[in-house]
Amino acid sequence: MKKMVYDFSEGNASQKSLLGGKGANLAEMTRLGFPVPSGFTITTEVCVDFLENENEFPKGMWEEVIKKVRLLEKTTGKKFSDPKNPLLVSVRSGAVFSMPGMMDTVLNLGLNFETVEGIAKKTGNPRFAWDSFRRFVHMYGDVVLGVEHELFEEEITKIKEKKGKKLDTELTADEWKSIVRAFLEIIEKKHGKPFPMDPIEQLKGAVKAVFSSWGNARAIKYREIHGIPHDLGTAVNIQAMVFGNLGETSGTGVAFTRDPGTGEKKFFGEYLMNAQGEDVVAGIRTPHDIEELKKAMPKIYKELYGLQEKLEKHFRDMQDLEFTIEEEKLFLLQTRNGKRTAKSAVRIAVDMVKENLITKEEALMRIDPKSIDQLLHPQISPKADRIVIAKGLPASPGAASGKVVFSADDAEIWANRGEAVILVRQETSPEDVHGMHVSKGILTQTGGMTSHAAVVARGMGKCCVSGANISVNTKAKKFTAGKYIVSEGDIITLDGNLGHVLFGNVEKIPAEIHGDFEIILSWADEVRKLKIRTNADTPLDARRAREFGAEGIGLCRTEHMFFDVDRIEKMRQMILSETKEEREKALQDLLPHQRSDFEEIFKAMDGLPVTIRFIDPPLHEFLPQKKSDLESLAKKFGKTLEEIQNRVESLHEVNPMLGHRGCRLMITYPEIIEMQTRAVIEAAINMKKKGVTVYPELMIPLVGDEKELIFLKKILLFEAEQVIAEEGVKIDFSVGTMMETPRACLISEEIAKEAEFYSYGTNDLTQMTFGFSRDDVGKFLPHYKELGLIEKDPFASIDEKGVGKLVRESVATARKHKPKLKIGVCGEHGGDPASIDFFHRMGFNYVSCSPFRVPVARLAAAQAVIRERKLKK
Repeated sequence: MKKMVYDFSEGNASQKSLLGGKGANLAEMTRLGFPVPSGFTITTEVCVDFLENENEFPKGMWEEVIKKVRLLEKTTGKKFSDPKNPLLVSVRSGAVFSMPGMMDTVLNLGLNFETVEGIAKKTGNPRFAWDSFRRFVHMYGDVVLGVEHELFEEEITKIKEKKGKKLDTELTADEWKSIVRAFLEIIEKKHGKPFPMDPIEQLKGAVKAVFSSWGNARAIKYREIHGIPHDLGTAVNIQAMVFGNLGETSGTGVAFTRDPGTGEKKFFGEYLMNAQGEDVVAGIRTPHDIEELKKAMPKIYKELYGLQEKLEKHFRDMQDLEFTIEEEKLFLLQTRNGKRTAKSAVRIAVDMVKENLITKEEALMRIDPKSIDQLLHPQISPKADRIVIAKGLPASPGAASGKVVFSADDAEIWANRGEAVILVRQETSPEDVHGMHVSKGILTQTGGMTSHAAVVARGMGKCCVSGANISVNTKAKKFTAGKYIVSEGDIITLDGNLGHVLFGNVEKIPAEIHGDFEIILSWADEVRKLKIRTNADTPLDARRAREFGAEGIGLCRTEHMFFDVDRIEKMRQMILSETKEEREKALQDLLPHQRSDFEEIFKAMDGLPVTIRFIDPPLHEFLPQKKSDLESLAKKFGKTLEEIQNRVESLHEVNPMLGHRGCRLMITYPEIIEMQTRAVIEAAINMKKKGVTVYPELMIPLVGDEKELIFLKKILLFEAEQVIAEEGVKIDFSVGTMMETPRACLISEEIAKEAEFYSYGTNDLTQMTFGFSRDDVGKFLPHYKELGLIEKDPFASIDEKGVGKLVRESVATARKHKPKLKIGVCGEHGGDPASIDFFHRMGFNYVSCSPFRVPVARLAAAQAVIRERKLKK
């Protein structure tokens, strides 16, 4: 039989997958001789068996627990149910990955009417004994028996009001005794059975409750947010109680070996005298700064300070430790790698390398790439007052305040007046881009993490909260959020890190992109193999991305250049044209604008490659939908409303994503690719004449057959050669395609014969492979996750099993035919750390992501290399 229960003296820090983080660290501290109260750990494997077996313990496990209880009694010299010297224990969870506060705990287990009197007599402190008993009954009733926590709090409040007392610490032993009896009556009434007084029965119930808490709603949500697998289970740690509430020579606290907020190397923490651990965490009483302990109990402080130094050196990471002082004797109850802010993580990693505690590679692996996004955007000040009026998805990080507006046009009007605005929409569309561009932040009622609003906001570096629990009334220019009604001109603040909508203009702190952060990224650049490019459609985005370390542009979406007020008119004129000649004339009017944009982008990316995707969306996206706008358009172009409506109707598509767009549009209207090719090549030649080094890469989207690529490539090359001949200046450029249809992946060998590079458009490839609409997936994906039908959003992190298989086989086939084929990715996955790891393993040359995700990608690409090296070892 496999061993299911380990004494602290039998384990070590390397057994986290079996003993959980808490159990493994308690075992390690015991092995090192630290003052740890004795105890034992029931393994994570038991939890998995328990949950799979309808909440029944595996055979033989409980017998092992009883043996460890007897050993604990022998070690401590105390016994369960012994009225003279009773053993009391804590029962705590301990998962492989730290999940603070997510699962359940029971303290003071072993108390009953006999042992509470024994504790009172032994300590000479009846108040402490009955206070401990009421804590136990309250906690056990809530955690194990499912009695509402509020019922117990109401009873305490009732007694305090009756006795005219404000604080729990003012209640006497007799008052706590009456509260305990009231608690027991509440439990029997609500639970239907008397409270268990046998410590072994209490222990069995507590262990079951802690195992079951692995599946509670908050624990599940926490794991989803932090990407922790749901099948790991939690260990359970049973440990002899030590008491911080025995009077003024006892206390409890939580401390960090460094400041978790700033990363400063200083002992940081809080404590309370005459208290138990939950008093510090729950915020019932205001704790003291750990520095005050130096004056209050200098010997204890000196011992604690020495222990925290040893812990950090041993574990080689910032430690978060819990301690209890029992009548001037210090005990350590837990240590773990401390949670920290992104700013703190970066500073601690760099400092520990300087202190020779860790290597550069270890420092890189200590930082969560997603968290450093926080360092690139303004943040809500930790000192700010927050009134949360709505919650949504944290679609794009940072913080932004402004006056609420409900249309892109209004956003421009208000912004031109010098107002900071937040654009609020049910969901955005490409026609809102101009308004998004001038807004400080975007808030939407619908849409997910990869909706239009989310993707464009991230690309622009704008704060965005999507899919919020608000109801938008665009016509009335207001939205409701619960009891709040927010009208045009009212000021709100968005917290893009948490997905919160806050009332008013909330204080913010600026981003920091220097110092230790730069050092970490330079170390990442030394290690990584993948090049990091950016998705950028404007010179501003290109310059910003280059500042963040981008090594070129992997996706320049040319259609985004058409939404400017002047250009949209010319674009609409082209769409409404009835002959090829009319279309060509309208396109000629657009040509200088496109050329000018490309010139500025080439200038910003001097010496770096720029991948330019020719027009992709269907034409109807460039036309207005409202009747009043159509009337205005008819008047402007000298047409009847009926003519305009007929044209709009003819462009309507039932499923535009699979419709007349991308290469299909250019095959129907080759004059579009001719104009765009001329604009790119003329811009490249103009900038070359000015001494700028240009590397244009021309990309044809949505190819599903090599014949499409052959057809368009022929037109493109003819136009490019014509421009080069006219100007008499040679330009080196390449022609490739965007791999975003399953068929393209399946016939990769044929397409590779014609393409000089591949860029995988994994957004559309995911949509087409799953048959999911990325804008509508939010309606059912959360339910899928809840049922365990899908682990993660395939639009946020690549689905290796399905979409990944298409990519893997496509790359292998293409490289077999053309070994040096340049391969990159330009979908949203290009900025996702887990996806970047996959692209590294697939041998990609580069990933491309929004400017603000470039540093994230640089770090993630380095971590992919380090992981690969470890696996090879």
